[in-house]
Amino acid sequence: MPSGRIASRVASIAPSATLAVTNKANQLRAAGEPVIGFGAGEPDFPTPDYIVEAAAQACRDPKNHRYSPAGGLPELKEAIALKTKRDSGYDVTPDRIVVTNGGKHAVYNALAGVVDAGDEVLIPTPYWTTYPEPVRLAGGIPVPVETTIRSGFRATVDQLEAARNNRTKALIFVSPSNPTGAVYPRDEIEAIGRWAVEHGIWVLTDEIYEHLVYDDNEFHSMPTLVPELADTCVVLNGVAKTYAMTGWRVGWLIAPADLAKALASLQSHQTSNVANVAQRAALAAVSGDLSAVEEMRAAFDRRRLAMHRLLDGMDGVDCLLPQGAFYAFPSLEGVIGRSIAGKPIGSALELADVALEEAKVAFVPGEAFGSPGYARFSFALGDDDLGEGLGRLADLLTTAQ
Repeated sequence: MPSGRIASRVASIAPSATLAVTNKANQLRAAGEPVIGFGAGEPDFPTPDYIVEAAAQACRDPKNHRYSPAGGLPELKEAIALKTKRDSGYDVTPDRIVVTNGGKHAVYNALAGVVDAGDEVLIPTPYWTTYPEPVRLAGGIPVPVETTIRSGFRATVDQLEAARNNRTKALIFVSPSNPTGAVYPRDEIEAIGRWAVEHGIWVLTDEIYEHLVYDDNEFHSMPTLVPELADTCVVLNGVAKTYAMTGWRVGWLIAPADLAKALASLQSHQTSNVANVAQRAALAAVSGDLSAVEEMRAAFDRRRLAMHRLLDGMDGVDCLLPQGAFYAFPSLEGVIGRSIAGKPIGSALELADVALEEAKVAFVPGEAFGSPGYARFSFALGDDDLGEGLGRLADLLTTAQ
């Protein structure tokens, strides 16, 4: 008997909750509603001019009108290797780099290359909404490892060891974190890396927020701290967050040479090369200095402090000060169980619906990240909108009964 109309592996995919919130907010705005959205995971700054100019020049060069190597332009891969050494101290060669169509493509390909049917992948919660889906598509099993506001949203070696069994193939590690803004200290990163080496577990470490850290927090790359991990580690990165290039769709992965070769072959059948013009723009970005990101980081830092103060001062809300990225991840447990505008609030998901309807404020509920009772608020929006939106939410919460 034939299977269903839509293949089960695709029909079972959960849609991106973050994009869903953004789309719903945009629809309401288009209808004239004064919605303020805290859902977007992208900088609210334009791509720096020198990067745009590099793309414009690339458009006029006929060599960019043709196919190029599926795994990335050689000059871009060389520049990524130099940038990686500069920014994280990780010494890699271009043959270990595959340029992908954005960070999500890098995640998908890395998991496709590492995970077989029945393999388990440890994913600390709260996690970026995309991580579990490519694990399932590869036939693997996502295994959540719970962290909470009380643990600073950081998983411990003891927790990882408790979740490990003979089917554990990989760990997805993120610092700075989307969605929590948590940054692991050096000793904890090193301990996790050594645990992974001891048990032969692959680590997929997402470093896309590497330049967005605040106060005295520091970014550390796990394979730099634990060089023995290099043969079972994939570093995920891209230009989206550092250079305000989310729409350009250029990411990359750094893997052992044999895996990188296999993933370039996979990509040759998936998409062929990333658009050459976008790659040329990315080449200008990673080859340049970090002055643009420093300007963005300063603005994010100011907004971070304002958001934390406003959220943590709300009735029923408990918020840790974000250490990195551009997100706050407050607990809403003090609101759940109450009612607002005559509607019972039984979850963060229900609170998000009421906030959008009553206050025209959009945020992503923690259920999307595997952490019910929490919510993600992006501070990648203008200062005025941030203050106005959180003011509306605060007013709404004062009506909770």
